[in-house]
Amino acid sequence: MRLSIIAVGRLKDGPERDLCSRYHERAAGLSRGLGFSGPDIVEIAESRGRRSEERRNDEARLIAERLPPGLVIALDERGKSLGSEAFAGRLAAARDAGTPAATLLIGGADGLAEDLRARAGLVLCFGALTIPHQIVRALALEQLYRAMTIMAGHPYHRA
Repeated sequence: MRLSIIAVGRLKDGPERDLCSRYHERAAGLSRGLGFSGPDIVEIAESRGRRSEERRNDEARLIAERLPPGLVIALDERGKSLGSEAFAGRLAAARDAGTPAATLLIGGADGLAEDLRARAGLVLCFGALTIPHQIVRALALEQLYRAMTIMAGHPYHRA
């Protein structure tokens, strides 16, 4: 199953990029042995200069153009809170069911459009706080890595 993250916005050089690179490399190193590939990162340019609804809809169109068939996981503050083991279980169940891809969606400053949230098989939140999308990307990559360590029985996750 191909893992990917589609994120609105580009990471600039700095500590967020370094943290994302670290977890991306770790996840990629474990993925193949667990029946996954990736995670791929797709960056969507942020829309600028219009009303928030128009920006969100423009970004949603660009995300939808790049969205592969499979499990869509929308990261949204109104989503469900899952523990890491439950998240790992959802990914493993999708993989075992033959789902071709699992894609995490990270919106821009205005969040994700309603049609993308409606399309998602899972709407997930990392808490009620508003978190910058660069940090959300690092959290998403870390949780993908953590999910793989849980599936592999690796001691990284100490539950």
